[in-house]
This record gives sequence, C-alpha cells and structure tokens, in this order.
Amino acid sequence: MSKSTPADQKSAEKTTKSAIKAPSPPAYELRPGQSIELLKELHILTRDGRMNQDSQRKLKQVYHLFQFIEPLLNEISAAQPDINLVDHGAGKSYLGFILYDLFFKPRQDNSHIYGVDTRDDLVQKSRALAAKLGFPRMSFVNLSAAASIASEQLPAHIDIVTALHACNTATDDAIHFALKKKARLVVLVPCCQAEVATIFNKHKGAALAKNALTEIWRHPLHTREFGSQITNVLRCLQLEAHGYQVKVTELIGWEHSMKNELIIATYKDLPRRRPTERLHELLETLGLGEMRDRFFTPV
Repeated sequence: MSKSTPADQKSAEKTTKSAIKAPSPPAYELRPGQSIELLKELHILTRDGRMNQDSQRKLKQVYHLFQFIEPLLNEISAAQPDINLVDHGAGKSYLGFILYDLFFKPRQDNSHIYGVDTRDDLVQKSRALAAKLGFPRMSFVNLSAAASIASEQLPAHIDIVTALHACNTATDDAIHFALKKKARLVVLVPCCQAEVATIFNKHKGAALAKNALTEIWRHPLHTREFGSQITNVLRCLQLEAHGYQVKVTELIGWEHSMKNELIIATYKDLPRRRPTERLHELLETLGLGEMRDRFFTPV
C-alpha cells in the first residue's frame, strides 16, 4: 500500500475545505405569474432556468425600479380604465417588457405600451419578442424622441413617459414629448448630456475674468460633471414650472452604475411662478441664456 505524501494530504485538505465552503446556488423568488420565458429572453435566467449571482443582481434592480413605478401605476389606473405608456430610447425594451409582464398583462383593458427607438434592428427584435410571448398590447416604432413629438404613429393621449439612459438630448426631447402629451407621470434616468458643458467651455475665459463662481467648472473634469448636474437641475425646474411634483432619488446602488439618478415627476397642477423664476435666474447666472428654448416654460 502506498503512503500519502504531505503534498497529497494538503491537496486533500484543500479539496475538502473548498467543498465545504462552496456556496449553494443563489435563491430567488419570482412574482406570481411572471413569465419565465421573458426572463430567459432578457438573460435574467439562463436557458435551463437557473440564476447566477449577476442575474440575481439584475432581477433585484428590476424589482427595485418596479417598486417605484407600481404605486403610481395603481394610482393612475384607479382614476381611469386604460393606460398608455411610451418608453423613449427603449433599446431592447427591457423596461417595457418587465412592466407589461408584471402590471399590464393581467389587466383586461386597452392599456398599451409603446417602445420608441432609433435603431430599427432593435425595434424589429422587440416586435418579434412581443409576438413570441403573446404580448399584443405592445408596439414598437423606429423614431427619435424628437421626431416622436409630432408623429402620428403614437396616440394623442399618453399617460406615462419613461426614458432610461436616453443619451445626450434625448432625455430633454422625452420631457418635451411628455409636456405636449400632458402626461401624468414622467420617469427618467438621465444619461450623458454634453450641451451645457459645451456652452460652459465656450464662455469659460470671459466668465473666469468676472465671476468667481466659474471656479466650480474651471477644470475639464468639473466642467463635465457640473454640466451634467446642472442639466438635471434645469430639467427638474422645467417640469416643476409646468405643474409637476418632482422627486429625485437613487435608482440602484453606486456599485452597479454611475448613471444612477432617478427623476419621477407627477402632474399635480402645482403653482408655476417660483420654479419658472428660478429656472430663468439660473440660466442667466450661469451664462446659459441661449438654452431658454430648450428649457422652455409656460410663461
């Protein structure tokens, strides 16, 4: 009989310890009636129905966002029979499909979700997936957010507008769409927008000579960051100037994404004078007067 060497014993101990410490598959709980096939298509579940740690994190994020939106959807549905929702910059329509599956699918009414995106290949794929899953009250159109404002491919009445990570000025166009359609709810996760930073750079030399406030965005990194921050502040003020109640919070933990700001605006017909004055004053103070047309107000 051969004797085991010290190396063999260490290897066996290591194997035993790793076996003891090996984590069990992560547990997860799906909502009643949720489509397993949809979660597979969205790569939240693997083809054999399993979920790894990354997938579990994705599902947690989905539910977290839905928890913000669900009470508002219930509030709107209590006041009217049907809901029209438009998702701008829909991409693979991740949000639209989840909302349909969790909220719209069980409803026996004419509620409808419209996905808007400029990439025709993604629009076609979303159409095919909706047909495959049997989601008849979902439509997808190949349009920019700006073009959708006047497009007859979308209904005149829209209740909810969403835009998650719609790049550059697409978030602003989604806001303008919501204002024109008199949407009751606007849900935004803003993405990059370089327009304000470009204007800051254009006037930086003259501004530095006369205003110490310019030090806030003097360095290029600060120009970009402060420009992004101010853009979202202006967006919130614009919505408030049109009578919306605005809430700003975090969508998910910072460990998942730096594009983490969630803006939820609910139309309450609030007083408009103060946010309008503040918006105009901020544009003037920061040398952004040329952006008045973008951040337009009722008066």
